[in-house]
Amino acid sequence: MQTRHSTHPAQLPGFDTDGLRQHYLVDDFFVPGEIRTVYTHEDRIVLGGATPKPGEPLRLESASPLRSQYFLERRELAVVAIRGTGTITVDGTRHELGTRDCLYVGQGSQDVEFHATDEDTRFYLFSTPSHASYPTSVARYDEVDVMNAGDQSTANRREIRKFVHADGIRSSQLVLGVTSLAPGSVWNTMPPHTHDRRTECYLYFDLPEDHRVIHLCGEPQNTRNIVVRNEEAVISPSWSVHSGAGTHSYTFVWAMGGENQAYDDMDQVAVTELR
Repeated sequence: MQTRHSTHPAQLPGFDTDGLRQHYLVDDFFVPGEIRTVYTHEDRIVLGGATPKPGEPLRLESASPLRSQYFLERRELAVVAIRGTGTITVDGTRHELGTRDCLYVGQGSQDVEFHATDEDTRFYLFSTPSHASYPTSVARYDEVDVMNAGDQSTANRREIRKFVHADGIRSSQLVLGVTSLAPGSVWNTMPPHTHDRRTECYLYFDLPEDHRVIHLCGEPQNTRNIVVRNEEAVISPSWSVHSGAGTHSYTFVWAMGGENQAYDDMDQVAVTELR
């Protein structure tokens, strides 16, 4: 498990390209036969990737930064199958996931194993501290409500699906969903926003290998950008905008942890205010 320390807004303008990527980009999640995780001090979030091979399950273990007997002793977890299909076993109970389906695993679950059905099965993991235990639950991509946002004239037409939230799968503090851009649209979350009470992470996927997303970060009046490839994630501190434009349409998992679970608790930033 890697560790990323928190940063102050005043630090960001001093980072060069490598510095920005070192602090905010996670680019090595998915390695066949491994679970790779990153522990960020931003709201104590853990994000990671599990890439089991068929017939070779992977078990989620605790790690030194957590100081716990097992991974979910004081945490909760959401998993999205971003590629392929597979099974996640939680304390002996099997949960089948199709592509883009989500599994929530509550605090106190001790034995979590990932099983691949396909050669290219990939699971994205997002975990936050938890102070209450909620039932392990599955949300199907094709069954959750769809919220349409944006417009083709501004190149940000998109479908938003909320999986773990106040009116969906219940959790202690974790909030997670998936947004898919319409063909011809490239902008996500534009106009952008910040939310001082939560850290948010984006995992970009379904982006062709020869295309990129230009992800904006930093304070609204002092922005920087990170060039992101397929299946890479960006950590956005609560003071930072988080928005991006791709050279091709794509999908992303957005996930948050922090003070509350109110989806609309955000501070909107007008496009004209960006610098």
